[in-house]
Amino acid sequence: MGAEAQKLFNEAQVALKKIIADKSVKATGIVGFYPANSVGDDIEVYEDETRSKVVAKFHGLRQQAEKDPEAKEPFLSLSDFIAPKETGIPDYVGLFACSAGFGSDELVKQFKAQNDDYNAIMVESLADRLAEAFAEKLHEIVRKDLWGYSAGEQLGTEDLIKIKYQGIRPAPGYPSQPDHTEKATMWKLANITEQTGISLTESFAMWPAASVSGLYFAHPQSSYFAVGKISKQQVEEYAVRKGEDFEKTQTWLQPILNYD
Repeated sequence: MGAEAQKLFNEAQVALKKIIADKSVKATGIVGFYPANSVGDDIEVYEDETRSKVVAKFHGLRQQAEKDPEAKEPFLSLSDFIAPKETGIPDYVGLFACSAGFGSDELVKQFKAQNDDYNAIMVESLADRLAEAFAEKLHEIVRKDLWGYSAGEQLGTEDLIKIKYQGIRPAPGYPSQPDHTEKATMWKLANITEQTGISLTESFAMWPAASVSGLYFAHPQSSYFAVGKISKQQVEEYAVRKGEDFEKTQTWLQPILNYD
């Protein structure tokens, strides 16, 4: 909208075409699917289809903030979108990590060495957008082919933007699961660093920065939600489930605590 916005868009297109022509940025990613069932607010991941050995657990946080009783809305946790173990229904959970940041750091350094901050920021922005586009495309391939639960899906760009497809791809550290440390389970389960080169920092940020990761849920009623503020009681219970020290767990969940 407006002359300046159009000018920025045009310049971004030039930069993008040069990146493509020079092959100066590399994209890489991984997708995995695992037998899984929920146990309370946790998701158990099994070694194989016998479902006899648990190889990983994803821990969920449940909404606690007051809701309008007239609306009869459930208090959600991500585990709600996986079949409970006691039902005997074999279910699955997926995960992914993808990046369009390999090579972008080098480009940014080149521009900064030339005191060209504008193009340095442009490259960073384009890498971020490419990573998000990669995640969107991967999810489409998962829905229509790899998992195949929406094989006949035919959606336009607007429908994709409005998330009219079945299934979600929530990421640790975001509203549906605000705990960044859950990424460690993903990375270990799928050997993500070894397979892709995408690594985690001590604060569980992804490197390269232009990276996206998350879990895949296929349930027809799965939806994004915000856990919101949680009580000390849930933090204590969550720490026990994770097998962690309470103080450590509380520190990671600081932004969503409903107490001082």
